[in-house]
Amino acid sequence: MSGRGDALRRPRPARAGSSRGYTLIELVFAAGLVAVLAAAALPQISAGIEHSRTVGAARYLASRLALARAQAVARSANVAVLLTAADGTFMVGTYADGNGDGVRTRDITAGIDSLIDVPIRLSNLFPRVALFLNDPAATSTFDTSALMSFSPLGTASSRTLYLRGADGSQYAVRVLGATGRTRVLRLVASNGAWVEVL
Repeated sequence: MSGRGDALRRPRPARAGSSRGYTLIELVFAAGLVAVLAAAALPQISAGIEHSRTVGAARYLASRLALARAQAVARSANVAVLLTAADGTFMVGTYADGNGDGVRTRDITAGIDSLIDVPIRLSNLFPRVALFLNDPAATSTFDTSALMSFSPLGTASSRTLYLRGADGSQYAVRVLGATGRTRVLRLVASNGAWVEVL
């Protein structure tokens, strides 16, 4: 009786071919498949990252300009965003009028028009995104600085800023003078039209 019970408790030997692991060939095949799929997806992922950086840079500049307009209205004084070329990128700073004659570069240099926002190096936030103060398709000479000013009434100095990403995508940030409204536009490569980004 006890012998029969022992027989029931003994583990059965494993059947041939029923091992639960993977063979070396299966592991090598799976690793190779993963490597091929990753290599195929990498360019698309990289292009997506570069495109996101360009969109982010356009929206960042638009928000800085919209904030300057709001600060001008709140302070009842002219406020301007100064873009200055520096080491292959642009510094972005915001200044307030200190003597009632508008924000001017000479007053900024003299310390009369005060800095109200810490200057930011654009490439630190958005690497490999190029900013142009003129339309790169329309001119071969480029400005190295721009002062985009907003009045207490909400009006602005009209200007369009152009951005190009490492993936070739192009965006523009346009400020309308009469309203001070800021718009972000995207270039449609197929027909060369600029369309507003919502």
